[in-house]
Amino acid sequence: MAKQRQLVSQYLESISGTALDKYQRIIREYVRRRHGIYALYRRDRLYYVGLASNLRNRLKHHLKDKHRGKWDRFSVYLTIGDSHLKELESLLLRIVRPTGNSQGGKFAKAQDLKRRLARNLKEYYKREVDIILDRRRGDLDEEAERLAAAGDDIHRPLASLADKRYKLRARFKGKWFHARRRRNGQISYAGSRYDSPSRAATAVRKKPTNGWWFWTYERAPGDWVRLRELRRR
Repeated sequence: MAKQRQLVSQYLESISGTALDKYQRIIREYVRRRHGIYALYRRDRLYYVGLASNLRNRLKHHLKDKHRGKWDRFSVYLTIGDSHLKELESLLLRIVRPTGNSQGGKFAKAQDLKRRLARNLKEYYKREVDIILDRRRGDLDEEAERLAAAGDDIHRPLASLADKRYKLRARFKGKWFHARRRRNGQISYAGSRYDSPSRAATAVRKKPTNGWWFWTYERAPGDWVRLRELRRR
């Protein structure tokens, strides 16, 4: 099992805001030149969430800026590295929506699934209506004609899994190999087309290979999983 990467290394929760002035030398030793997420509270209710590469200066600043007098306690969460700090802040802002934050969280590369959900719901209810009105036979004939026109056949297992193009990749002997799933279910690799993931994988490894384990696809931006996950839906 892969070792889980740690995000938070140390934290202080529900500390009185007066401690920043009265005991600033002590607090400074904990948070100076440290980065992480902090939260400001007003009577135990979350008021503001932020991130900082120097938590001591940021918290001290909030004692004098427009947030002065609007919070009485704070919490800090010191992180290991800052590679995901901005996304973590955005996630908190979108979930909690503190009253003191004027801007909502934004994700740089994440995919909004609302349009996909709307399309899937329309497809689902169309199938439901077709079943109720006994249109199934006609739909099957129409689908068969579509596949025949595209040159699909039952030997292309990807033809019935996700009707769209997407990228495939695999790592073999320290090198990355890239392919693409075509709309008709074929896989394009190195200028050739293959009817199944295993045939494309065999072309890479030069011996029989289970392509469902060999290839990965980008399920969501930055989220690469084995192709076999498509068959688990």
